[in-house]
Amino acid sequence: MSGPRGPDMQDLYQTVKKAGTIMLDANLKTQLQAYLEKIVQPIEIVASLDGSDKSRELQELLQEIVVLSNKITLIERTDDDERKPSFVIKRPDAHAGIQFAAIPMGHEFTSLVLALLQTGGHPLKIEESVAEQIRNLDGDYVFETYMSLSCHNCPEVVQALNVMALLNPRIRAVTIDGGLFQDEVKQRDIMAVPTTFLNGEPFESGRVSIEQILAKIDKGGDTRKAAELSKKDPFDVLIVGGGPAGAAAAIYAARKGIRTGVVAERFGGQVLDTLSIENFVSVQETDGPKFAVALEQHVRAYDVDIMNVQQAAELVPGKTIEIKLKNGASLKSKTVILATGARWRTIDVPGEAEYRNHGVAYCPHCDGPLFKGKRVAVIGGGNSGVEAAIDLAGIVGHVTLFEFAPELRADAVLQKKLYSLANVTVITSAQTTEITGDGKRVNGIVYTDRKSEETKTVELEGVFIQIGLVPNTEWLKGTVALSRHGEIEVDAHGRTSVPGVFAAGDVTTVPYKQIVIAVGEGAKASLSAFDHLIRSSVDDDIVATKSGETIPA
Repeated sequence: MSGPRGPDMQDLYQTVKKAGTIMLDANLKTQLQAYLEKIVQPIEIVASLDGSDKSRELQELLQEIVVLSNKITLIERTDDDERKPSFVIKRPDAHAGIQFAAIPMGHEFTSLVLALLQTGGHPLKIEESVAEQIRNLDGDYVFETYMSLSCHNCPEVVQALNVMALLNPRIRAVTIDGGLFQDEVKQRDIMAVPTTFLNGEPFESGRVSIEQILAKIDKGGDTRKAAELSKKDPFDVLIVGGGPAGAAAAIYAARKGIRTGVVAERFGGQVLDTLSIENFVSVQETDGPKFAVALEQHVRAYDVDIMNVQQAAELVPGKTIEIKLKNGASLKSKTVILATGARWRTIDVPGEAEYRNHGVAYCPHCDGPLFKGKRVAVIGGGNSGVEAAIDLAGIVGHVTLFEFAPELRADAVLQKKLYSLANVTVITSAQTTEITGDGKRVNGIVYTDRKSEETKTVELEGVFIQIGLVPNTEWLKGTVALSRHGEIEVDAHGRTSVPGVFAAGDVTTVPYKQIVIAVGEGAKASLSAFDHLIRSSVDDDIVATKSGETIPA
């Protein structure tokens, strides 16, 4: 699996983040030069420029990069039909598979550096089976991905498509900065990033991995994968979910020397959508994507069978437990740990689903730049909602925060900051009843004043929903005991109501949905599963002895 940024690139990324500028300072140049020494084949950067200020900025950036490596040649053009400013990274006499219509700093600087290294012959961090699937794709594919430089979800999509373009000459990956090409954003009604088009048609909105992209375009791949998975021998421990709880469970199980598998819809889980992590003990500061990469690399350091981009559909209890997947595959295991986590809670009012990614959003860090100068709402007065409103206030024209309760629930320090902002309005005792639009995008929000019972309307262009999480347990209803909130009920050992089935993390009734707690609960569930395996083995031996059978040595 290809993550958004390899851990060896983190120092470089942090330097760019602190620099906060288009140009490269001395420290950044030194670090970048060390990375560019890994280029083993000549490459060309072909820049399409005009007389604009942005073209001059891009030109200066590329010129600074080129002097750091004798294997990179810069070619400048002004008379072609490409977007301006933009540039292509290619090998001489090879197809132009990777293009940036952007000045890729911020989160995308790592995408730029990886594109240079990989085009120059640096090994791709991708499983050979996935690489072979990409090489064998039949057809011509032009992917256009609209991103923002502040989006922490965008690099994974950009980097995945760049890898695909390097492996298959019939694939072209174009990365477009929505803030730089606002006319295109408006013309294509793009209201969220990353948004990807394939051959001119909408393809995907939101973060997707290279495996998820392949699942959509390689129609026969799903069937082949299901057959492959169903042939696997039973596991001792099978973990469903690849977030912090699932990763911790896998590590603790693998260290016991037992057959361990992880089946996950997306490895990293909800943490992939977290911008800043500052409360994980011993790690002073990190971000979600970086943390997710570290989780996966730690798990892969052990003998763990990771089955990514696979969604569980049914749990069948028994002495050997069966997990049926959405694609028709079936996995079996002596014990199972459920760590499927949670997802953003929706408000379930008319207009929310209809205008999702067309004005309705859930990630202010990703999509906020698309609403520059516009009016937006934030629904939710907890820490997440207030933090979102504060962040958005520095980008958009005006923020209106709606809270159902009579008072905000966020920490006092956050409320103080919020109320100090001139372009923020707070409305409490407000029940959102509808998100309105013109058929293409959001144009307003309707709410009921719970004190006066009046119905009121606020005109705006975007709505950010921040009202907490809902556990991913729909597929378990009727199988394991769930709380009234849909969480898996567990005891102090992480045991569920089904023998041999354990659970950990945000999907359970354990209070306080925090990464550090999920990790601890994952480890505990894994130790409990191992204890269950030992006791089950002893019980089997006792039964065998009583029936006159010989106990295996």
